[in-house]
Amino acid sequence: MTLAIAFLTILPVRLRGEAPPLAKAAPWFPAVGALVGGLAGGVGYLAQPALGAGVAAVLAIAALAILTGGLHQDGLADCADGLGARGGGAERRLAVMRDSAIGTYGALALGLWLLLLVSALARLGRADAFAALVVAGAVGRWAALLHALGAPPARRDGLGAAFAVSPVAITVARGNAAAAALALADLDGIAALGVATLVAALVSLWSRSALGGRTGDTLGAVVALTEAGVIVVLLGLA
Repeated sequence: MTLAIAFLTILPVRLRGEAPPLAKAAPWFPAVGALVGGLAGGVGYLAQPALGAGVAAVLAIAALAILTGGLHQDGLADCADGLGARGGGAERRLAVMRDSAIGTYGALALGLWLLLLVSALARLGRADAFAALVVAGAVGRWAALLHALGAPPARRDGLGAAFAVSPVAITVARGNAAAAALALADLDGIAALGVATLVAALVSLWSRSALGGRTGDTLGAVVALTEAGVIVVLLGLA
């Protein structure tokens, strides 16, 4: 679990000895996602009585991005820029996605993601907003594992190539994600798991056709998109 925390968050943890391959930490991804969602949700929960639902939602999403070092938001922005790239096929899109600068499509994607999450969280009750962030964090990381299984690497190097997840790891992670979703959202948690599966499938289809496979950016985009989708669906079911 320490490796998963070290990769997915900015929390100060120390690895003992040489770090194993990142895929070894895959079963712990939903648990770490739930931890991140819980910390972010806790910020919103504590802030809401004094500051109101809107400000509390902004602070919660800010905490979510800070705790992860913007890892998944960066992937979302890069994928949006790749989606908007014109000409050159997969190589052109991959080159655009590797550029550290954020383009118009990336900025729009981040803005819409932020507006969607803040608006949805602000309409949920105090306890429901906290639970939604925990569930979204857990199933979002599980969705990334599904994407890793559903698309081959687009490059020979990078995170997309190195992150080869086994079916066993997927199964264990699914159990962890389902436990968090059902414990905090009851039967609505099933819908959250469905959102994760759908997002992973759609991004896998796009990445295979447009890029030739997965990259670190597509893995991050899956997490960010799943978080937004889960929170919106939980709001609709509340």
